[in-house]
Amino acid sequence: MEDAALTPASVAGPPDTDDLIACPKCDALYVVHVPKSGERAVCTRCHHVLIAPKAGAVVRVATLSLTVLILLVGAAFFPFLEIRVQGFRNASSVFDAALAFSGPRMVGLSIAVAALIILIPMLRAILTLYVVTPIIADRTPFPGAARCFRLAEELRPWSMAEIFVIGVGVALVKVADLARIEFGPAFWMFGALVVLTVFQDVSMCRWTIWHELDSRARRAGIRLT
Repeated sequence: MEDAALTPASVAGPPDTDDLIACPKCDALYVVHVPKSGERAVCTRCHHVLIAPKAGAVVRVATLSLTVLILLVGAAFFPFLEIRVQGFRNASSVFDAALAFSGPRMVGLSIAVAALIILIPMLRAILTLYVVTPIIADRTPFPGAARCFRLAEELRPWSMAEIFVIGVGVALVKVADLARIEFGPAFWMFGALVVLTVFQDVSMCRWTIWHELDSRARRAGIRLT
């Protein structure tokens, strides 16, 4: 993928604020020059990718969000692991794992486990669909679309389904010699979730979504909220 040049705002003079873009990593200010599909605009100071338009990316993001949402619903309740040792058998789902901390002093931990592994990734998928669906349908953005997309981005560091899978993998190395372990459907769903989440983040050009929301709201004569 080729890098397109960006002009620093200090060099270009005093442009309209709508034509500016700030790097979220180092705060460098540039004049927006939308690169061609397959190119990307990169910050010259810290090399953070600012704009990376891709053909069909919005539809791809919506499809991946819907897939992630469906997988999360199934992964929450289907068996995750089954352990067999000395004739005893125990199967557990992620929901069961969260409820395991439901004692009087562990309610907060139970809520945190369920939120970080299931609820926050679900919420991010729902918010993303809420934001991009009008763009795909060529309609006016839904009310509160800007706040929803901002919230989805703020929740990204707290969506830890992939961290959960890595933690399970480390634990399995220690448990494998003590008992027979069989993977349930939810384990493979979480494995697919990790891949899909990474692919979704790579496919999403956040500047493009903000630009589409803003331009559609202006055409409709409404304020983007």
